[in-house]
Amino acid sequence: MSLALFDVPGPRAKARHRLYTVGALVVAIGIAAWALWKLYGEGEFDSEVLSDMTQSNIARAYWKGLVATLGAAATAIVLSVVFGALFAVARMSDRGWIRFPARVIVEFFRAVPLLLLIMFVYFGMGLGLYWSLVVALMLYNGSVLSEVFRAGLQAVPRGQSEAAMAIGLRKSQILRLVLFPQAITIMLPAIISQCVIVLKDTALGAIVAFRELTAEARGIAQFVNASFVPLVVAALIYIAINYALSRLAVVAERRLSQRGRGAVKPGADGVEADTSGA
Repeated sequence: MSLALFDVPGPRAKARHRLYTVGALVVAIGIAAWALWKLYGEGEFDSEVLSDMTQSNIARAYWKGLVATLGAAATAIVLSVVFGALFAVARMSDRGWIRFPARVIVEFFRAVPLLLLIMFVYFGMGLGLYWSLVVALMLYNGSVLSEVFRAGLQAVPRGQSEAAMAIGLRKSQILRLVLFPQAITIMLPAIISQCVIVLKDTALGAIVAFRELTAEARGIAQFVNASFVPLVVAALIYIAINYALSRLAVVAERRLSQRGRGAVKPGADGVEADTSGA
């Protein structure tokens, strides 16, 4: 019985697919060329603009925005992970007076749009520009990570917890020594993806006049009297950082998945350990 969900395309179908691909590529190139032509006509690529972009104060402005973005993102990521882990454990508690409030808090902050949350924290708590952004990011992304952690912990086979209980471990020890080490491999891609989202969401700090990378790029655009090139530079910086995070996630996931899978070397007596689990 064939397991294919669709028929293998024949010569004519393959020819049509190639034609569609070429047509879509031609349309995309045409749209990009038209957009660049419009930008050129509006003076976005004038020599004066490109010359102004090479000034040292422009590089300092980008650097200042990058440092502010990375600082806010790093702080928010650490706090979000701690928030998410604590509330994931609280939602899995056997005590209803702990489990129910944790569920209400997580669902509330997941439902509130981040832009509104930043404004609520800034105007309602008066924490200042930096901490208003960081706290709002922590509440929103920590709530999302709480569900990621809970799903990862619940994905660990139940027999692991039962075996740990059988040898006398307490629930806190089971979580710390048994469930979290095994669940981290499952959760890592989603955690890194959420970290990328935190980094990009720092751009919303502009709503409370926090001078992060995007805000600095907008200021540079006003200085050089052109928007496209300054914003493209900021976008390339974001892409480079997010790509580095993605590669880090791939490397970390590979190493975690291979942990403990290495072959056991023969001991002094030349007998290999039995790793079959029998």
